[in-house]
Amino acid sequence: MIDFRYHLVSILAIFLALGLGLVLGATALSDPLLGELKSRTGSLAKSNQDLRLQTQLMQGQLKGDEEFARALVPRIVGDRLKGESVVFVEAPGANDQIRAEVAKMVQEAGATYTGQVTLNGKYVAEDQLAVLDALVNSVKPSDVTFAAGATPYDRAAAVLASALVTDQASRAGREDASGGEILAGFKDQGFLTTSGKPGARATLAIMIAPATPSTGKSADAANKALVSLASAIEDTDRGTVMAGTPDATADGGLIQVLRDSDVSAKISTIDTAGTASGQVVTIFALAQELTGKSGKYGIGSGVGGYLPTPLPTTGKRT
Repeated sequence: MIDFRYHLVSILAIFLALGLGLVLGATALSDPLLGELKSRTGSLAKSNQDLRLQTQLMQGQLKGDEEFARALVPRIVGDRLKGESVVFVEAPGANDQIRAEVAKMVQEAGATYTGQVTLNGKYVAEDQLAVLDALVNSVKPSDVTFAAGATPYDRAAAVLASALVTDQASRAGREDASGGEILAGFKDQGFLTTSGKPGARATLAIMIAPATPSTGKSADAANKALVSLASAIEDTDRGTVMAGTPDATADGGLIQVLRDSDVSAKISTIDTAGTASGQVVTIFALAQELTGKSGKYGIGSGVGGYLPTPLPTTGKRT
């Protein structure tokens, strides 16, 4: 019994000594440790405050730049598209505000805004391909031909482009029976909606990219369908531009897909169209298209610059 009590007291003494050592150690280390923590906390707080100030300054600068660009729009873009007409094509999920702002600048640049076509999700739905192809066969004008190996989307693009744009002065500004039938057919089948008079064939076109990248198993097919339409419009008019935001240059974004495609060299792209300066660049790009030159403009990967260099001459036509 004495041996058991002896061992029990010994064990308790060991734990008491260990506990006392931890307390003394913590007491000895507390002041330096707390000092270090306070120093780091103060440093992080200052860095956070500096970042907030930098963000506020950048936001203020951006707001000022936007106001500056908008105030100078009439001087900057005036007459650059004089005598031309422009139609807008909005991809499914496009930012309608971008179209509205650029449309104002189109008119400031001396061009006629004919109207807009807004594509519905049905247009890029793979399960609607048979319906789309049947429609194309029923409304196809006799003067529209298809390349060998053309896909249903390629054929639909060629037919739709023939109703929206032209590179012939004699056909610009008027809608004929075949064009009216094409647009009516696409509308009746739920593939698109229209505003204004997009059938009054324009000489230039602006396609507005979706606000967010496409996702899911059908994303690749949807992007290819829209690139095919942009290509067909470019082949039919005097110049085509695709405009959007930096999000459209991310993986799955339509602008990025177009820039990586085989037709990237003939269609200009702008990834800053959500800003006033980017909208001005969109007008510059259209004017550049009239000279037979295309480019990739903005801040995304693979761009040639923020804007065309040198700037296109006011009112220059080819």
